Formats: sequence, C-alpha cells, structure tokens
Amino acid sequence: MSQTRVLVADRKTVVTQTVSLRGVRKRAACDTNMYPAFKKPHVRNRLLALILCVMFSSFASPRATPQDALPDLVRRIKPSAVAIQTFDSHGEALSRGSGFFIDTDRVVTNRHVIENAYRAEVHSSTGTIYPVKGVLAVDAEGDLALLKIDAPAGVIRPLSLERTSPQEGESVVVIGNPFGLEGSVTNGIVSAVRDIPTFGRIIQITAPISPGSSGSPVVNMQGQVLGVATLQITGGQSINFAIPSERISQLQTGTLTSLGDLVAASGRNKRARAVQFFRDGLSFLSKDDCEKALPYFEKAVDSDSNYAEAWAQAGFCNEKLGHHTEAIDASKRAVALRPSAESFFNIGLASFYLKLYKESADAYRQAIKLEPYNAADAYYALGLTYRDWAKPEEEIQAYKQAIKLKPDYTSAYERLGARYLRSKKYAEAVEVFKQLSVLKPGNASAPNNLGEAYLELGKLNEALEAFRQAIRLKPDSGRAYYNLGKCLLAMGNRNAAIEQYNILQNIDQDWAEKLDQLINP
Repeated sequence: MSQTRVLVADRKTVVTQTVSLRGVRKRAACDTNMYPAFKKPHVRNRLLALILCVMFSSFASPRATPQDALPDLVRRIKPSAVAIQTFDSHGEALSRGSGFFIDTDRVVTNRHVIENAYRAEVHSSTGTIYPVKGVLAVDAEGDLALLKIDAPAGVIRPLSLERTSPQEGESVVVIGNPFGLEGSVTNGIVSAVRDIPTFGRIIQITAPISPGSSGSPVVNMQGQVLGVATLQITGGQSINFAIPSERISQLQTGTLTSLGDLVAASGRNKRARAVQFFRDGLSFLSKDDCEKALPYFEKAVDSDSNYAEAWAQAGFCNEKLGHHTEAIDASKRAVALRPSAESFFNIGLASFYLKLYKESADAYRQAIKLEPYNAADAYYALGLTYRDWAKPEEEIQAYKQAIKLKPDYTSAYERLGARYLRSKKYAEAVEVFKQLSVLKPGNASAPNNLGEAYLELGKLNEALEAFRQAIRLKPDSGRAYYNLGKCLLAMGNRNAAIEQYNILQNIDQDWAEKLDQLINP
C-alpha cells in the first residue's frame, strides 16, 4: 500500500497471486504414466485406462467455484448484517446506514452514521428492531463506532474478525443497505492494501458502496470480516475503501455514552469538525492523491491546532509534493504533540533533500529510538544521509544495521557494496555482492560489481567468471563487456580483449572508446 516512505530508495510492491489448480489437477489425472495400462498397446487396456482417466478427472476437478459458493456465503452472513436508522432531537428520521454484529450485544458501524443522532435503531434481516442503548467506543480517525444493544440469548449470530491483511485481487462481499434497500449484496475484489503513515492500513475495494452502505461488513469468501465499508464523497468523487477489522479489535471500550451526550460532547469539542476534514483528506490519501488531500489536513489543523494526526498527515503530504520546508514545519508540530517514528522519518527525509544533514541524521535517530525493531528503512535512509555528508564509516554501519533488521534488504546491500568499493575495502565488497547475487539472481549488476572487487584483489579468474555471468544475465551490458576486456588485458590476452572491443562497438560506443584507450594507451 502502498505508499513508499523512503523516497530516495528503490522499493518494489510485491503482489501475491493465487493460481487455480483445477486445470493442473485435470491434466495430471490424464497423465499416461500414472497407470501401467497406458504403457501397453492393447485396445482393451487403452479402453480401461480411458475409463480410469475420466473417472479420476471427475473426482479431481472441483465442482464448485467461488461464484457458485457466493449465494451460500450470503445466506450465512446476511443475518449478521443490520440497517441502522438514526433520529434527530425532535424524533425525526435523520439518516440511514449499515452495521454488523461482532458480539451478541454489540454492533459496529461508521462513526459518521450516528453523526448528530439523538436516537438510533438497529434493524435485523428478520425485521426485528433493537433500540441502541448507547455508544461503547469511538475511533474518530478510523470512522468507527461500537454500539450497545439488547437482544435475546441465542438470536444473534456475530461475525468473526480476520485481523491479517487481505491479498490484492482477493474476492470480497459487502452486505449493506444502500438508499434504504436493506440487505443488498455487492461483490468485487481488493484492489489495493495501502499503508498510510501514522494512520495504518486501509483497504481499497471495487465492490460498490452507495449512501446507506456505510458501516457494512466487507467479508472474504470464508465469511470473515476484513473491514468496515466506508463511503467518502468529497469534491464529487466516490471513493470505496474499508477500515481494516484489526482496528475494530483495537477499540477501547469505555463507559456507555448516550447518543445525545455524544452529540453534545462533539458540539463542545472543536476536534469534531477537524475530524471531518481529516476523514475527507484521508479519502484522497488512500488513493495516493496528496495534492487533493493536503488542503483538508490543513483545514483540520486550522480547526484544531492540537490535532497531532492531522499535522502528521500534512507533513507527509507536503514532503510527497516536494514542499520540504513545509513538511519539516508540519512534522515538527506533530512530534511536539505526539512523537511518532513516521513524523521523525519525514523530518529526516525533508532535511536530507534540503542538505541539512545533521538535522536529517538527528531525526532518523529519533525515529530509530522510537521503533528500534522496525527501523530498517530509517537506518537505510540514515546511511544515505551519511553518504552525502561524507561520513563513510557511519554510512557503512547504518547499512549494516538495516540489513541486520531486514536480511533481504537488497537496496541496503547495494549501497553497502558500493561504499566498500569506493572505500577500497574489496574483500568486504566481495562478500556483500556474493550475498546480493543470491538475493537477486537475475540482476546483472551484482556479478559485475563482484567482478570489479575481484579484479582489484587480483583474483583474475574469479573476476572473469563474474563478468561473464553479468553478460549472460544482460547481453547488452556495455560496462560488463568493458570490464571483461579489462580483465582479459590484465591476464595478458590482448586478442580476446580486442574481441570485446569489437562487440562493444555495436552495443555501446562510450564503453568501446574507454576499452580502446586501455588496449591502445
């Protein structure tokens, strides 16, 4: 999700794909090597084998697809989804939304569904109406509310929460009440799972969410709740996303508060208006649109200058937009109110771009101090700061710490190896590039750099093989051909070096010219 924090690092998004095995099983069932009868040319045996193949295939291929299972799933979870009707202080109908049971007496919905409500009712799929007794917990930023109701024992079927993040492409079902149409079903997929700094994860879905569906359960094909559907309409855009169910489990249950008291408290609290702006900004940030998100976060801090979360997001958006000075100012306001590793990281990044290296290093160290076991990115970024600050030993230690925390951190290996080469620590460089070759077996840069380190150590045979491996991986690598020619010259094989020069003339004229200068000094 996701948003990339280390803007100066090469980062990749990994998407796990699920592959259906139905066709594989069917083909395997007809593999002639599975039955001895197929190895004999007799017609009777062939006929018998064919019958066996058909019988096996009928058992091997699943009959039900996820789409076939959808009606079954809907029948299971529909009784747990509810409609929520709210009323104003005069008893007039105010708004409609959705929710779902997570316990026999508790319903989860969006915070905005009960906005300004003095009374509310929960309508079950069977037509039973339960009055809302009050509110047990609220997560304003996450737009969540936990409602208390009274229901007879054995009637309610709570839904279970899935606390792990879904995979992109995973099928989901939403049961809500759009425009008052109770129990409406929509389905789609998870289109993205994003990490928003200082906020957490957010799930973007393709399942349509209309007014009235806010608060609906978003469930996987096993009937587990992945999140709470939230509809944000800002600037004419409809953005469908879900707050992960992990956030539901983190709700801190307190004293039961009546809806009327909640309205009164919100009216007295300037944070309530700020939260509205914050949620609008979050809807755009969930789609990586910092340009549209930033004004809402700025309105949020204008409404409540002590809103640390809004300052943090304003700092993040400013940095993403290249407003480095503004990013530092907003992030410093955030950490003054509530220190967080993300905001310190943001200060470090913005300071780095402004070439304020001491300030950058100090900020990264603060981020590391706050989250020492989740600081691989901060150590990596600290290494880049030390690199530009001309502190090579500190740079090396920073990359090594990043790798210690994240052993497959290829970018840190690349930077560490490059620093060892520049520092003429060739033996250390060899070990780094060997490991990098294992981590990135299809990348030509690692063996090429490994060859350069071997060449400097005078290990010409090892260097030769490394350069040849780089060329096998990338046949048009001018640098690898140049290095191979240079190595051949060092081995006294001028004719072979000339062959590399001839190849380079058709690949890269600049490297060809450099090699020619070595061959004909």
